[in-house]
Amino acid sequence: MISRSARRRARTALVMGAAAVMAAAGIVAMEGTAYAASTLGASAAEKGRYFGTAVAANHLGESPYVSTLNTEFNSVTPENEMKWDALEKSRNSFSYGPADQIVSHAQSRNMKVRGHTLVWHSQLPSWVGSLNATELRSAMNNHITQVMQHYRGKIHSWDVVNEAFQDGSSGARRSSPFQDKLGNGFIEEAFRTARAADPAAKLCYNDYNTDGQNAKSNAVYNMVKDFKQRGVPIDCVGFQSHFNSASPVPGDYQANLKRFADLGVDVQITELDIEGSGSSQADSYSRAVNACLAVTRCTGITVWGITDKYSWRASGTPLLFDGNYNKKPAYHSVLAALGGSGGTPDPGTPGGATCSVSYRQTAAWGDRFNGQVTVTAGSSPITSWSVNVTVASAQDIVTTWNGTPTWDSSGNVMTMRPNGNGSLAAGSSTSFGFTVMTNGNWNAPTLGACTAS
Repeated sequence: MISRSARRRARTALVMGAAAVMAAAGIVAMEGTAYAASTLGASAAEKGRYFGTAVAANHLGESPYVSTLNTEFNSVTPENEMKWDALEKSRNSFSYGPADQIVSHAQSRNMKVRGHTLVWHSQLPSWVGSLNATELRSAMNNHITQVMQHYRGKIHSWDVVNEAFQDGSSGARRSSPFQDKLGNGFIEEAFRTARAADPAAKLCYNDYNTDGQNAKSNAVYNMVKDFKQRGVPIDCVGFQSHFNSASPVPGDYQANLKRFADLGVDVQITELDIEGSGSSQADSYSRAVNACLAVTRCTGITVWGITDKYSWRASGTPLLFDGNYNKKPAYHSVLAALGGSGGTPDPGTPGGATCSVSYRQTAAWGDRFNGQVTVTAGSSPITSWSVNVTVASAQDIVTTWNGTPTWDSSGNVMTMRPNGNGSLAAGSSTSFGFTVMTNGNWNAPTLGACTAS
């Protein structure tokens, strides 16, 4: 325990290096190497691609959620907010509030936005299914036009039609109000309407279980080939890529992406999540990312959510951040595949050892708060680590636990090292904590880069 009275001092402002990040009462994440991009979005951008995530508007008030979103990603897809039942619950009465919130947030951070989705058999309000063919055609084209014109110039790529083919060996179209009443031509009509509504947006067809070559992906391939030959406006194909042990990353994943790209369309991994944990999950993520990187026209990757706790497959822990927003081994494998600094060994560090840190506030009272820093080893084991924690002017750290602190001459910067054995296996984590007396300043501490050996 470190007493406050032992460290009463005159405080001076201290500026950390450009790599330091601060997010009040939220995550602060730092990588232990600095010679390359250290986040998913920045690393993907260096490869000429985006790395995005699905976002739910109702989580944008949660500090760790927003901090992780802002730090790690450079593209967003509204999870449900742009689906038909969210935007047009009643015929020709549109409500854009939650979707606008996501788009505005993305624009404020210079993120791309993928629109998802305009025409889909699911999440349709009941009135759509009750229309006759003439009314349905009018409603479909009106919905596409109104929504795309509302967001004209703000959406990079639209999933114009989603999941229009059946699973299984038939390669047939899926039964839906659109298919049953308008026939096969509804997909072409939707794309032509979309092009007129926003000529600058990329127009995509999106589906699942098409990640390898099979009857369903062959049917989509033949449709896209036909569209390209006849001049139907289609720019991209989305591969949802929901994987688990029963449906793993297919061996021909890369080849399948490439055969579509060879038709003259971009390909995008649009809803990536992989159930599992540890090195097995990390390896699967790495293979998926590397497949995209190997195909020139694979323009980006979107994971379907930020944290496991909000995933639609939460019990399968399929995402890159756990329920506490800690980076999982899968995160480090993705960053390594992208060439980010958290995955490539640092030549200036013995053994190429790396580590990352994240911060969150765990409790608060009228005059103080508790903070927790999680240290995570990179893609190789480490034997020790150290992290600098800088408190703001007037603040005082009065108690620490699970680590051994030292202080600089100003008393503002605490360097925390392991309390005993500091060894961590690759991708493993440990945490230390402290209590900060605010003295009127509630800003979160600032973390320096994690140093590993």
